[in-house]
Amino acid sequence: MPKLGTPTGTIEVLQKYNFNFQKKFGQNFLIEPRVLETIVEAAGVGKDDCVLEIGPGIGTMTQYLAEEAGKVVAVEIDKALIPILKDTLAAYPNVTVIHGDILKMDVKELVRERNAGKPVKVVANLPYYITTPIIMQLFESHVPLESITIMVQTEVAERMQVGPGTKDYGALSLAVQYYSRPEIVTHVPPSCFMPKPNVGSTVIRLARYEQPPVVTTDEEFMFKLIRASFNQRRKTLVNGLCNASGLNLSKAEVAEALEKMELPPAVRGETFTLEQFARLGSLLYKGRIQ
Repeated sequence: MPKLGTPTGTIEVLQKYNFNFQKKFGQNFLIEPRVLETIVEAAGVGKDDCVLEIGPGIGTMTQYLAEEAGKVVAVEIDKALIPILKDTLAAYPNVTVIHGDILKMDVKELVRERNAGKPVKVVANLPYYITTPIIMQLFESHVPLESITIMVQTEVAERMQVGPGTKDYGALSLAVQYYSRPEIVTHVPPSCFMPKPNVGSTVIRLARYEQPPVVTTDEEFMFKLIRASFNQRRKTLVNGLCNASGLNLSKAEVAEALEKMELPPAVRGETFTLEQFARLGSLLYKGRIQ
């Protein structure tokens, strides 16, 4: 099977199987070999690696990954693509295709089964509507990861690496920066896809930290605080956290914690650094269990 990362190669496969793009799956297939090569190179894939590819499509990037990696586990949600993948990846015995929804799978167990629990490298051209849930699931469920190299909407990639005080700064920024070191690899125009998306795309690599850069008493609680802080951006941190369901915090508790941090009660969450959220989380969590 010839490489698929060209307009001609992709069209031939689509026509052969009479495949129709599914809007609900956000399908946009890469048709530019240089971009595919850049992604695989940025992921640092080698013969000792197991790659988890999310959303292989017709197998365009899977072919490139299979030639560099020891093994590739590709998870595809669209049942109509499974017979196509069986065809386009027939020459690659180191590839396993699984039909399923990555958000409904126990990815930690999948890695245990397929790679003896050793860290995998995740590579994906993600549908834009599902980027954040997938990244958060991989991180928060503590899947053994070495890195995540993904194609996402440019706006989302920028959100992952910005700091406090910017309009794009939010819960995703803090989560990504808590678990990994984000690095923009390259920007990709709509013309590199079939069909063309309406927005620009960016490849970003998230190198997983062995240990997070900050220490907090309870990680899950800290992220509840972070999400509550950005759910109501215009409110002060005191009001935002007190109104958040599930936290059960009083204004007095939050104000006292902020005072210990030498911060005014009118401070807003969007100005908080990751270190400050970690400190606030520790103070409030300890207060809850005393």
